[in-house]
Amino acid sequence: MKGCDCGTPSDRLLPVDEAIAELLQRAPAPPAVESVGLEQALGRVLAEPIVAPFDLPRWDNSAMDGYALRQADLPQGGVLPLAGRVAAGDGAEQRLPAGHAMRIFTGAPLPQGADSVIAQEVCEALGDSVRLPASEPGSHVRRRGEELRRGEPVLAAGQRLRPQDLGLLASLGLARVPVHRRLRVGLLSSGDELREPGQVLAPGQIYNANRYSIGALLRGLGLEVHDYEVLADELAASRDALSLAASEWDLLITSGGVSVGEEDHLKSAIRELGSLHLWRLAMQPGKPLAFGEVGGKPWIGLPGNPAAALVTALVVARPFLLRAQGVAEVAVRPLRLVAGFDWMRANPRRQYLRARIEPAADGSSRVLIHPRQGSAMLLAASWAEGLALVEAGRTFEAGAAVDFLPFAALLH
Repeated sequence: MKGCDCGTPSDRLLPVDEAIAELLQRAPAPPAVESVGLEQALGRVLAEPIVAPFDLPRWDNSAMDGYALRQADLPQGGVLPLAGRVAAGDGAEQRLPAGHAMRIFTGAPLPQGADSVIAQEVCEALGDSVRLPASEPGSHVRRRGEELRRGEPVLAAGQRLRPQDLGLLASLGLARVPVHRRLRVGLLSSGDELREPGQVLAPGQIYNANRYSIGALLRGLGLEVHDYEVLADELAASRDALSLAASEWDLLITSGGVSVGEEDHLKSAIRELGSLHLWRLAMQPGKPLAFGEVGGKPWIGLPGNPAAALVTALVVARPFLLRAQGVAEVAVRPLRLVAGFDWMRANPRRQYLRARIEPAADGSSRVLIHPRQGSAMLLAASWAEGLALVEAGRTFEAGAAVDFLPFAALLH
């Protein structure tokens, strides 16, 4: 569909969920697979499933510092002679003589013949013997294969690796892990009015906030990002810059110049180089969204207003970008919380209000919204802890339930 403007009819706003579903269907195959060391694997997307190469633990071992014994050997008075000690790192071949106990330490292999460990703090050392209370057989023993059995699934392909995942892989002796290469994204801004922080502004000029907020968001999602200079407001320059970026990177993202009906060189350049689709989304902020292809590479065009660009990137672009990296589960599950604000005027678009959670007088928590929700204002987003969702056409008073999307989940 080269050179074609495709989008929703001018009188229809496309529901956000429908837009996300269509973008996910258009997501490209994930990048190639590479093997990296665990120290480089944080945040990377696992490309192949991992199964346990052996039982974990590999042998029965003690969960406590204490004394190993066979419960059936414990006499009426609870005193047993000691037959040595076993520490973490010792071999698993030691045998507990009948009618004896052994000093044992956390992680040490359970001596053959023992069936229990009693914590040292409830025992009384008596020189060459120890007084032990009765306990259930199997107490404080980590059994072989209790956590994982050989061949059992450990991690599924398509998940981003977290610190706990890396620790689990290390406990299985895996020094390297197969992951997808990072998705390489070219980030461009559109607008002759944009200047870099530190430069002196002339009348009508503004600083380029999107380069830093969107760039940081993309890096937080695990992408490799290359910042380009601001696109000059001239067709040939825009076309050349986009063509170069498409030849160097897996995917392109621009901010600005995508409003429906707007005349600008960015859209003309996109039409010449590939395909352009314009949508009017039923969301606020962030109604205008564009996507398509440039030189065979996927392209997403975000709004130019900073808050609108950020919210659209978090809500709509994020699932697409994660899926393009090979992530299987891209949805964020909202929290259902109590609204601490009134919403008395219905809106035809779903609202994504910059909000935070604060304690109420009765000790419960409530969602509060910032008073300045303009699409150009980043102050509210900086103050906020997430986004409160108000569905189209809905009104309510404080105390009603509202969905809340935490930034802690959206930004990763």
